[in-house]
Amino acid sequence: MAGRMILYLHGFRSSSRSWKAEALKAALAARGEAQRFFAPDLPWEPQAAIQLCEAHLTRHPETTLVGSSLGGFYATWLAERHQTRAVLVNPAVLAAMDPESWLGEHRRLHENDTFTLTQAHIEQLRRLEIRKPTPERYLLLLETGDEVLDYRAALAHYAGSKCVLQEGGNHGFVHFPEYIDRILAFAGSGRC
Repeated sequence: MAGRMILYLHGFRSSSRSWKAEALKAALAARGEAQRFFAPDLPWEPQAAIQLCEAHLTRHPETTLVGSSLGGFYATWLAERHQTRAVLVNPAVLAAMDPESWLGEHRRLHENDTFTLTQAHIEQLRRLEIRKPTPERYLLLLETGDEVLDYRAALAHYAGSKCVLQEGGNHGFVHFPEYIDRILAFAGSGRC
């Protein structure tokens, strides 16, 4: 294998079929390194999502995380706990948000199912919050046009981390394909 495994963590209502996951998977396949990539469908319950990711990290400790939105929030907790690297794409910063506004029923973007987020799930998220991330673990990819999350909250929360601040764009990070080589270089080899 040419480098570390890459575990892609999608956002709140997304799935393993997100366009960013597909773009990263295709880039690795084009290099003959498809076996380095894993993108599970994360359970909507936070604790179950973390357990799934930890099972992967137990089997593949040499893994770099790539997390988008809520996946970036999960990637932060996992990176700190497992002392590994993470690329965060327009990540959710819980302290700067009102997670109670998420309570209720939601429909997944790539599936035909719904789920209900409860106060108990919000409490699970609060227990996963990392107040002071270790800057050298992270590559932050932010677009100023993110209509869902305020990019300035991530800039402040991950102060000192390597950062790409792209003007314009949106929550989906439209410039993602332009940064795949940089993501793979950051993934590299070795631990933080």
